[in-house]
Amino acid sequence: MSDSTFDYVIAGGGTAGCVLAARLSEDPDVTVCLVEAGPSDVGDPNVLQLSEWMHLLDSGYDWDYPIEPQAKGNSFMRHARAKVLGGCSSHNSCIAFWPPAEALDDWEAMGATGWGARDVLPYVARVENNDAPGDQHGLDGPVRLRDVPPLDPCGLALLDAAAKVGLPTVEFNRGTTVLNGAGWFQINAGEDGTRMSTSHAYLHPILDSRSNLEVRTGCWVSEIVIDDTLAATGVRYQRPDLTGYDTVSARREVVVTAGAIDTPKLLMLSGIGPADHLREHGITVRVDSPGVGENLDDHVEGLVFFEASRPMVTTSTQWWEIGLFATTVDGLAVPDLMMHYGSVPFDMNTLRWGYPTTDNGFCLTPNVTQGLSRGTVRLRSRDFRDRARVDPRYFTDADGHDERVMLAGVRLARRIAEQEPLRGWVARELAPGPDASTDDELLDYIHKTHNTVYHPAGTARMGAADNPMAVLDPQLRVKGVSGLRVVDASAMPKLPAVNPNITVMTMAERCADLMRGA
Repeated sequence: MSDSTFDYVIAGGGTAGCVLAARLSEDPDVTVCLVEAGPSDVGDPNVLQLSEWMHLLDSGYDWDYPIEPQAKGNSFMRHARAKVLGGCSSHNSCIAFWPPAEALDDWEAMGATGWGARDVLPYVARVENNDAPGDQHGLDGPVRLRDVPPLDPCGLALLDAAAKVGLPTVEFNRGTTVLNGAGWFQINAGEDGTRMSTSHAYLHPILDSRSNLEVRTGCWVSEIVIDDTLAATGVRYQRPDLTGYDTVSARREVVVTAGAIDTPKLLMLSGIGPADHLREHGITVRVDSPGVGENLDDHVEGLVFFEASRPMVTTSTQWWEIGLFATTVDGLAVPDLMMHYGSVPFDMNTLRWGYPTTDNGFCLTPNVTQGLSRGTVRLRSRDFRDRARVDPRYFTDADGHDERVMLAGVRLARRIAEQEPLRGWVARELAPGPDASTDDELLDYIHKTHNTVYHPAGTARMGAADNPMAVLDPQLRVKGVSGLRVVDASAMPKLPAVNPNITVMTMAERCADLMRGA
């Protein structure tokens, strides 16, 4: 084993962790250790070939978290979380959106001073290499962003049909937030189909050239080491060979980048969290922080699934190439409804309920972009190897907002499918199917069969220093402990109305500057 003391120790080699490790180690006088529980992705086509990403679900690269029984949701649902270097940027479909300016300004209004659009959006240009039109784009960042080529004939028919119901064809990441429109996604992938995860884009080029950076994979962090002065001094982790534990120490700071499920879990295992809950599991309370594990936000996803009347495409960049945005009420600043178009069958949550399936189909998956339901992440036990209790509490907001938006989404998807030329691609609707037409019938279907877009967030949120539910201050520092920060989706006050992976990369870029005093 190499040196056990570094200037910075990063717990979690996910989307944000890889960015942070690369940026901090740019200074040759600084030493950095990145600790990741999963394997490396270097040279692994299972991870790097983007078109194969769906095979990563429920695989050895996936923590595959169950959720707690849902009163109004799909209790069978699983939360896919990446178990590999690069985190969810090594595991997702690489749909790439700039964070909407409105979302960032919302964060600032919620107490995350310095996280408004004016301060944050320039960091996206630092992330990307994007030749789309617009002066805002970065041209030499490590992450290649590009438009999906318009090669899917069913997708082209979908866009024509969407335009007929008020969703004109648009291009994304062009400098304004699309309220009502549909278009081919941008993705973070090379022209050869190689995924541009943060591991591949930020770390692979420097792994053999920076002696001040050490990446330890297969090392599962069990706790943050905190001394009697409430200073974070390192992390303890299980060795890859399972023979015991090692500790790696930090001279300056420890940064937790384990994601919206495992970051609050690790904080709680280390004595930072709701005091009563920690005592329940026999954990010494170091900081009573009631917001740890609260405020779980997610993009809940419905499904309208069609059997195709013509052969669907057999090749694709990543099989989910088109996005549709809509507002379900007037006067919104951001869309409250998004759909992904999938050119593949999607019966993962419908087959168990007896809905028919097909080998040749496509789907529209309406999701609630600004949901009001909030869930929790809690410990199952004090053993770090036990999965956390994840309770999203889908569709439990008090006024039924999330159900109303989802109902509107299912009905809009059906309206689009009724329009030519897409109508000519529909042999029949498999789910919800013709027997479901009333609100009650559709809600019963939604509650039983919904999925997630796998966007958990907000469980260690940043906010104002005097907000007791804000776990972090606006510099991403954990309140009550010195030398400890968090940067990942858990730090978001709320989700943006888009796929958030590029937002997480941007947060990590800004975190690096905060740590360097830039």
